[in-house]
Amino acid sequence: MQKIAVFPGSFDPFTKGHENVISRALPLFDKICIAIGHNSEKKSFFTLEQRLTMIGRLYLDESKVVLDYYDGLTVDFCKKVGAQYLLRGLRTSADFEFERSIAQINRKMNSEIETIFILAVPEFAPVSSSIIREILRYGGDASQFLPDKMIIGV
Repeated sequence: MQKIAVFPGSFDPFTKGHENVISRALPLFDKICIAIGHNSEKKSFFTLEQRLTMIGRLYLDESKVVLDYYDGLTVDFCKKVGAQYLLRGLRTSADFEFERSIAQINRKMNSEIETIFILAVPEFAPVSSSIIREILRYGGDASQFLPDKMIIGV
């Protein structure tokens, strides 16, 4: 049986921190599905199509990474794609408290899904999509926080 992980998020935008989580998780799984979820509480900066294109270009040559999107519960999406693992990055203790609650609820909803946490490396701990969106919204240069191959807004 393949070890399949879903890395869910809005990825608006996908940052060097997200890229680092993927690169560190690749040896652990046979397949990682980067899953762009619709978050009803967030207004997107980039369209779904733009995010799919930007992230897809980063992983063109990585056969273990697939890209998808979903609307609804993450555990339902995991079941749909046959994933046994949810992959989450943690930057701070506040992230841990928030993600722990979600992981416990997800486990109650589907006991076959295990959440795996990867701690952010120190240089990416302060990087969040929310902050990067603000830099971009006001015309700032956010390139140092985005993957080197990332082409913004395509």
